[in-house]
Amino acid sequence: MSSHSEESIDLTASSSKRSRRGSPGRATWLDQWFARKLLSYIGDPPIALVLWDNTAITPENSRTEYHVLFHDRAALWLMLPNATLKFGDCYSNGRVEVQEDLVDFLETVYRHMITVRRPYLVQLFLTLKQRFTHNTIPMARRNIHHHYDIGNAFYTKWLDREMQYTCAYFPDPAITLEQAQIAKMHHVCRKLRLQPGQTVVEAGCGWGGLARFMAREYGVNVKAYNISKEQVAWARERAREEGLQDKVEYVEDDFRTITGEFDVFVSVGMLEHVGINNYRELGKVIDGCLKENGMGLIHSIGRNHPAYLDPWIESRIFPGARPPSIGQMAAIFEPYNFSILDIENLRQHYAKTLEHWLSRFEDHVDEIRQDFDDNFVRAWRLYLAGSKSSFTVGTLQLFQVVFTRPRNNALPWSRSHLYTDHS
Repeated sequence: MSSHSEESIDLTASSSKRSRRGSPGRATWLDQWFARKLLSYIGDPPIALVLWDNTAITPENSRTEYHVLFHDRAALWLMLPNATLKFGDCYSNGRVEVQEDLVDFLETVYRHMITVRRPYLVQLFLTLKQRFTHNTIPMARRNIHHHYDIGNAFYTKWLDREMQYTCAYFPDPAITLEQAQIAKMHHVCRKLRLQPGQTVVEAGCGWGGLARFMAREYGVNVKAYNISKEQVAWARERAREEGLQDKVEYVEDDFRTITGEFDVFVSVGMLEHVGINNYRELGKVIDGCLKENGMGLIHSIGRNHPAYLDPWIESRIFPGARPPSIGQMAAIFEPYNFSILDIENLRQHYAKTLEHWLSRFEDHVDEIRQDFDDNFVRAWRLYLAGSKSSFTVGTLQLFQVVFTRPRNNALPWSRSHLYTDHS
């Protein structure tokens, strides 16, 4: 007996869009069969797949909570080779719509997909892809340019004033995004036990907000590396405006070129772009630049177990990105005998951060459309909504790992220093 049912419903809200595309004719039994298989592939969530003729394919014995509209036959069959990738493409170009709240819909899908075991051949392909993918310096530059060099003006519309494009820290979930990003930077600095006059090297500094904050609030000297031309230009200008150019140096280069000796190594939001195969090289760089009693912190999106980023996000938004598991991160520390002191998971804080980002994005969507087309707007809406859903459901994590050399005994006896009030 089939585990799905077919029914005909009338969803007139999108009828004009369907008519503009032209009628693809009635859904055949083969279309309906494939739609049922597609529902099974994502774990039979309470979703109706509504075809272009208003035929709805729904799971049996499940109350329908969401409706996904396919405006043409090709949009449905594009799902065949890679449903996750092609759903993102079809949603972005308007060939597929979600009738209800996008975040709620994605959370429901992700919860059901967790229970689905992927075919062996799919797993084998992903494993081979990773084994033969190496994030070289030229490739890293292309990947970063794709995402970060699309224009600073775009990011100013929905990030906080310091342009922090990483997980904020919400000691109280009711605080503003600006307050939470300041709290995040204090949280990082306290974990590193920064002291005036220390030297800090930062790998992957974004728009430079953390480097300026560390110099201004903790009196340290920072050398920050980044391969995004637009971000580095922004960071240098802000440092000049704030009179910090003697305390902060921004270097437009790859982390692999770091030289010198430093009291502190910090990387917030870069590891996802390094590539698993390059972790040992990153560890070598840290080993070569960290002083004997130096402290380090790596802040990264992660996984509970080795897995791949959503293929649509990896292909269309963040090329080359790969969030690691804790086990994979060990390749940074173990070959160089680093001692891990602390691991904290802030995934709920990232879900809250993305809630703010998505809200601000929607508040400024008319301004964004002045510079980008509707496909871009829908793609970034899906990216932000999908990311929030992934952290809420737990398919993505946010790790902060603190480490040092094994002979360093100048360490606190408690964690009380992490929660000093800096408000």
